[in-house]
Amino acid sequence: MPIPKPNLYPPFNIVRLSHVEFIVSDLAASRAFYVDTLGLQVTHEDESEIYLRAMEERGHHCVILKQGDEPRADHLGFKLYGERDLELAENHFSSRGLPVKWVERPFQSRTLRTCDPHGIPLEFYVQMDRLPPIHQKYALYKGVKPLRIDHFNTFSPSVDESVAFFNEIGFRVTEYTEDEESGKLWAAWTHRKGGVHDIAFTNGRGPRLHHTAFWVPTPLNIIDLLDLMSTTGYLANIERGPGRHGISNAFFLYIRDPDGHRIEIYCSDYQTVDPDLEPIRWDLKDPQRQTLWGAPAPRSWFEEGSLFTGVEPVASALTAQPIIAP
Repeated sequence: MPIPKPNLYPPFNIVRLSHVEFIVSDLAASRAFYVDTLGLQVTHEDESEIYLRAMEERGHHCVILKQGDEPRADHLGFKLYGERDLELAENHFSSRGLPVKWVERPFQSRTLRTCDPHGIPLEFYVQMDRLPPIHQKYALYKGVKPLRIDHFNTFSPSVDESVAFFNEIGFRVTEYTEDEESGKLWAAWTHRKGGVHDIAFTNGRGPRLHHTAFWVPTPLNIIDLLDLMSTTGYLANIERGPGRHGISNAFFLYIRDPDGHRIEIYCSDYQTVDPDLEPIRWDLKDPQRQTLWGAPAPRSWFEEGSLFTGVEPVASALTAQPIIAP
């Protein structure tokens, strides 16, 4: 399917991705991983949940860790421009026959809960509690020195359908992988904030959350994290990398938290602000699209992901696959 033309005047205005909520089986173990190892900052915690932010962020949280029986990704959060956009969003999703409801969330204004046509739980809000800046409090920097949440990547049973839906609400495609034989999209990267992506879609059984990514200052921070993880009991949590992607040109590392939720540590992609920027096409059989250099992705990277709360994934109709390492 051809990449749709950018919708520069969407029905409501999204600023950027905002946060993710993970259901975790052991809150203390997750705290040790996200706070003591990665270096995210605690903004609130009690016996059942922990709220975290990265070093450049003024909003209250970019990650919520909530104690539960079954590890899940509960929802993906997005920030809107203004209150009118919330009403417009409700009207838009209702007109598409998607479920909508207003929910109360700590530390943020009224929030609209809905989902995409495949069932990805989405939440939209306008205001989050603002916190004092800490980006120059260098004594707080630990671990990989995470600066901000950067993007989500999800498994989709139809990347073409996912791109069409998110294009309609203003997400623009920056790069994509196409299956030459069928002409269908195998993966696509879409953005609102002017980076390579806020949310990406990868062909596979879905919807499932493939990973959540955090931007860090330099590749050296990733090397420091590898040294730390390999000597503090997290060696087995290192899944893939370091390396450099062809798509996005980013320097990357993929790791798994204690429940298996995949985290990407990410830097060095490029600016995509211009509304007429042409998407970059990659062939599915080109191995440098996923790894410009570095070891190939393991099978787990193509097959494993976090289930969304209350959503049963389905198989993709597109069977085409890239070359997968043993």
